[in-house]
Amino acid sequence: MLVSLQLGSLIAPAYACGCGAMVVDRDSRVTVDRETSVVSWSGGSEQIVMRLTVRGNAPAAAWIMPVPHRATVGLGDASLFSELETLTAPVHEIRHYFWPRAKDWPFGGSDRASGSGAAPAAAAPVAVVGRERLGPFDVARLTATDPAALEGWLIDNGFELPDRLSTALRPYVDQKWEYVAIRLAPREKGGPLLGRLDPLRLRFASERPVYPMRLSRLATTPQSLGLYVLAAGRMEPRGAIGGEPPEVTFAGRVDAGQEKGEYPALGALTGGKPVFVTAIDQSFPRPELIDGDHELRAAAADTPYRTTYYHDELLSVGPVPAWVLSLLGATAVAVAAVLLLVRTRRRRPVAPPPVTAPPPLR
Repeated sequence: MLVSLQLGSLIAPAYACGCGAMVVDRDSRVTVDRETSVVSWSGGSEQIVMRLTVRGNAPAAAWIMPVPHRATVGLGDASLFSELETLTAPVHEIRHYFWPRAKDWPFGGSDRASGSGAAPAAAAPVAVVGRERLGPFDVARLTATDPAALEGWLIDNGFELPDRLSTALRPYVDQKWEYVAIRLAPREKGGPLLGRLDPLRLRFASERPVYPMRLSRLATTPQSLGLYVLAAGRMEPRGAIGGEPPEVTFAGRVDAGQEKGEYPALGALTGGKPVFVTAIDQSFPRPELIDGDHELRAAAADTPYRTTYYHDELLSVGPVPAWVLSLLGATAVAVAAVLLLVRTRRRRPVAPPPVTAPPPLR
């Protein structure tokens, strides 16, 4: 089972991040401050649970996501995201050093901390194969053989298909992928689309674990990706797909058993079975260089790892630095040795002068 987390920003009129693209009308503006997607894959079936946090003045927006096969859509569990963040959070440890550094006494003040520290195509150009209302979402599941065919659905819902998005969707059309088109609307009628939206859950068939990233090339600002992978062992992306090398921030086996009650949402996702969690961070300074979707594979070894932030502290005994005590101790030992040597010499007996025989009498 594979799990990923995508973080990014979306800005009107059409912007993109990991697995989707946002579209609003020409007079509106919307920003997705955070897009969180949990993706699981097992036995040819993939599941994505995504949550958006948005702000702006748009009364509505359309969010388009490509999927390799026909998808079913429902509401997801919001607690899943906080559980994953807790599981892979960095740890903080104190690391002591003995000799004073530049900012320690007697050289200066005190600097006690430093840190160190991824379906058959429909015959018609576009067809709505399903539509439902889920919380604040109006969800349409579409098939399309031409990116421009999405324009009809967008126009019917008050939006336009930007040329750049139409071009970016071409590779998915060539691969016979379908789309989930979601009309986002505020809970209060007439208000702006604002705040954290309810999570959505998508399920579809997939021959291999893949996370759609190609639409991120539409972004005009650097993008970042946080990828949580749940599997039998440690996982890794097959390549950088135009970004910087992916960096592992956590790798380890986790028991998310439902009977323990610690991570109920994750336990429900994994069936209560222990899983190996790999957390990967990746940045895309030039998103226009993104050239594909992320495919995940098993790593060569299940080496555990956890990001650790060290707080360096001068080793002390109470308020006194240990090095001061050691110097005082060494000085005391030296003085004691000198005194002992002097005392020993004073107590050494003085040999009497030799007795000489008197001269013989004559």
